Amino acid sequence: MPVEDFIIYVYCCVDDICRTIVGQPLRGRGFMPKLSDAEAITLEIVGEFMGKDSDKGIWRYFRNHWHGWFPRLGSRANFAKQCANLWGLKRRIQDHLAWQTGAMGDPVHLVDGFPMPVCKYARAATSRCFRGEAGFSRCAAKDEKYYGFEGHVLVSSDGVICGYALAAANVDERDVLPEMVGGLHGLLIGDKGYIRPSLKQELAQQGIDLQTPLRKNMQDTRPKAFVSQLMSSRRLVETVIGQLTERFHIEKVRARDTWHLANRFIRKLLAHTMGCFLGKLLGNPTLLFEALVEV
Repeated sequence: MPVEDFIIYVYCCVDDICRTIVGQPLRGRGFMPKLSDAEAITLEIVGEFMGKDSDKGIWRYFRNHWHGWFPRLGSRANFAKQCANLWGLKRRIQDHLAWQTGAMGDPVHLVDGFPMPVCKYARAATSRCFRGEAGFSRCAAKDEKYYGFEGHVLVSSDGVICGYALAAANVDERDVLPEMVGGLHGLLIGDKGYIRPSLKQELAQQGIDLQTPLRKNMQDTRPKAFVSQLMSSRRLVETVIGQLTERFHIEKVRARDTWHLANRFIRKLLAHTMGCFLGKLLGNPTLLFEALVEV
């Protein structure tokens, strides 16, 4: 669809959801921003789809091309501050969309993580960013060590994000998983990094069957066809992470504190989920974003 229609669709969805989930005013004091919260979040989502990776890039794009549609768009600093302060609302919208698409009730989910390096390993000793908050780890895909964070996403069988977490890179992904599965039931597919008997038992008590490929030194009594299907299904979560990385640049850490980093993280997840929601609404394949808007 044309960008004009995409902006309208996104704004209508965000405004309707805000009216549904916001029961009390978000601000107890101070001046109200001229740009409404629904407008600010709309600008962020559309900007992410248009390849604008920063607050400055989003603000400049709408200031130069769509100022007639958003005449109350003020200074870049005020826009960035308003967006950062809305990270909690964006998280609630993300969760609402996951329920609306039926992703939370899906009987099959997949989970995986991805690196978010603050800097290269060699520069970590002199870096002052996120001191005491980030950690060291190794990226298996790139075969290199890095200093930073790790993002974790949990998706439904059609690629809708319904669970997520942001943790220091040295935090074990098995310790993060229980925080992401609230309200879920059925089959959960992960990689070998999630192997832990106590975790499998804990999730089983919640009605979740955690299944992973086994290591070479472990005996697998499951049918080979089941294991093969397990490995094939994992490509879906890798596709979602690929979209988050290539289209939304989620691996890039362009923040200097966890407040702004959390905002960037949830903004990109929300943009992806909004794309899935609108795709379903229009009858398109869920993850075919190229058919959703003309970039």
